[in-house]
Amino acid sequence: MSTASEGLHARLRLARGGFTLEVEFATAAHGVSALFGASGSGKTSVLRCIAGLTRAQEGFVSLGDECWQDEARGRFVPAHLRSCGYVFQESSLFAHLSVRHNLEYGWKRVPSSARRVVFDDTVELLGIGPLLARRPATLSGGERQRVAMARALLASPSLLLMDEPLASLDEARKGEILYYVERLRDELRLPIVYVSHSIDEVVRLADAVIMISHGRVVDIGPVSGRLEGGSVIDTRVAEQDLAWGIARLEFSGGSFYAPDVDALPGERVRVRIRARDVSLSLAPPRDASFLNVLAGTVAAISDEPGASADVQLDVAGTLLIARVTRKSIAALGLAPGRRAYALIKSVAIDRTSVGYA
Repeated sequence: MSTASEGLHARLRLARGGFTLEVEFATAAHGVSALFGASGSGKTSVLRCIAGLTRAQEGFVSLGDECWQDEARGRFVPAHLRSCGYVFQESSLFAHLSVRHNLEYGWKRVPSSARRVVFDDTVELLGIGPLLARRPATLSGGERQRVAMARALLASPSLLLMDEPLASLDEARKGEILYYVERLRDELRLPIVYVSHSIDEVVRLADAVIMISHGRVVDIGPVSGRLEGGSVIDTRVAEQDLAWGIARLEFSGGSFYAPDVDALPGERVRVRIRARDVSLSLAPPRDASFLNVLAGTVAAISDEPGASADVQLDVAGTLLIARVTRKSIAALGLAPGRRAYALIKSVAIDRTSVGYA
């Protein structure tokens, strides 16, 4: 499977009713870029403009050396001529067709010389071989979404757009689909734009995050350090202690323990540690229940008004964020450059905050 030579570049302005979307961003040539923000922030509108389903009044959209929209030159490529696959919140499969015929609908419309994917490889990648003869009505929600993902890929896109594909699923099915999105991320060499308002999904899947609020991009960059209320750390499983049900995870600043990590020694795991679950001390505690004690240096303290503040602790180049009261900051004499210890309960790093890096 091949990739576009460069990533996506979008500059969009769309005014509808009392809402105005005005964003600009670029993505890498492959990997997952998450459009992250609250419901109503404009994420789906961005995706629809990229796909050509909605025409921004002022806009520029390009993928590599393909220009899909340039209003300054009067250029607008319609949706069916854009090389992008779209996975909606609902699978939108043809109810009267079998899974195989749903998949073949788009695949057969791509000239064989232009196909970037192989039918059987895509079926295997998404684990839908046993479903080919069935009708959509007989599938579970997770199965339907996997078929929808396969259908989008079989159109041989240079870009994959995913609009909250887990929104209509229960927790068990969400975990199932996340695994397959990870496979797409790791095995396909094409850019994926993934819309979500779930921090856990973004932590688990994304390489970069584009944060949107009220129709504007408020931050953009690597996932680590850009998600409110916590730290995102890429680790490697050093060992699994099966007797106690915990794993020791190594990262650039040392190691810590987490429970219920479904990964083998040597595998990479990304974790999110919430700021409210990190305490600070000036010395390592004695006779305490904390398994995770990490030494570092205070890098910064937030200055927003309120009774608490976020303290950034530099642990050998990895930033941990602790949310503590300003009274505690004063009592400990915390200030940039001060040595301190982060205390993290292992149980605070729960299964929902763990995903493969």
